Amino acid sequence: MKIVVIVLLLAIVASLATGLYHLSRKDHDSTKVLGALKVRVALSLLLIVFLVASYYLGWING
Repeated sequence: MKIVVIVLLLAIVASLATGLYHLSRKDHDSTKVLGALKVRVALSLLLIVFLVASYYLGWING
């Protein structure tokens, strides 16, 4: 379970870096920045759902 959380966090950071890269370029490609934002939001929601489901299934002791 820890591996899943770490992989999702790394994917979120990678998406953040991708969006920053496309935003900092001189020819601001807003479609790529928007795509990176969509991916980051989707991964964040997936992480939250996974953590909540893990808590209710008893995989995480709270």
